[in-house]
Amino acid sequence: MSRSTHLVRIRSADVPGSRRQGGHIRALLTPASAGTRAGFLAEAVLEPGETVSEHYHPWSDEHLLVVEGAVTLEIDGGTVELTTGDAGFVRRGARHTMRQHGDERARVVLFLGPLAPDPADGHVDTVPVPHPDDPPPVVGGPS
Repeated sequence: MSRSTHLVRIRSADVPGSRRQGGHIRALLTPASAGTRAGFLAEAVLEPGETVSEHYHPWSDEHLLVVEGAVTLEIDGGTVELTTGDAGFVRRGARHTMRQHGDERARVVLFLGPLAPDPADGHVDTVPVPHPDDPPPVVGGPS
């Protein structure tokens, strides 16, 4: 990580990922890592057949950009397919899951905002997670 008064650079490869929900999720620009207060930026990598388990965010809208591969979003019972270059949006409170489809890995950039008052309140799992012993991504509070 490189940090100055106005610029923070985080290398994705330097951030430990979490497999707790499925896939491989790295919280990159967060209150803990960059001092951001508007939201946080993460990367999700899903190998063929992987799914991020159903959940919702009580405080945050989720913005997605598929930068590689293809995913299917299931949102409150509806589905939408996104491929490289497509963007998606999930309103706060909407139950959703993301499933990789196709033969190649999917990489998705996620931005969630605004932040919950406490990081523990920002994410609610609605089904059992596939890897409960893996800690969730570190978002942290304001620095």
